[in-house]
Amino acid sequence: MKHVSNNVNAYIQLAPKEARSKLNEIRAIIREVAPDSIERTDYFHMPGYSLKDYDHYNGMFAWFSFKKPFARLHVYPEAIRNHKKELAGYPSTKAIVSFPLDKKLPQALVKKLVKDSVKALKAISCS
Repeated sequence: MKHVSNNVNAYIQLAPKEARSKLNEIRAIIREVAPDSIERTDYFHMPGYSLKDYDHYNGMFAWFSFKKPFARLHVYPEAIRNHKKELAGYPSTKAIVSFPLDKKLPQALVKKLVKDSVKALKAISCS
């Protein structure tokens, strides 16, 4: 895991105490799925992850954020579409899934979303 800045730690520390564990969980999953990714906060001013040598969105494939009362995962729209049924119980937009702070994070689903987002980045960048 490469780091452009350590502002991710600061972002998590500035979030409310009840959100920090979920944000750290999402961070750990992204790092597990894409261990060669670059962790940064310079793109969209929130924690984000990019892959070197991909031009689309500067190689960015996932971000996370906090918006009360949710920890949110931002991914490519294809990832959301591919898991529409599994996401039925979670508020979502075209590219954001919101996970309630008072419920267990569906780690397997988060992994699938991040994996699909990486695939989407690679497919777009190679086309």
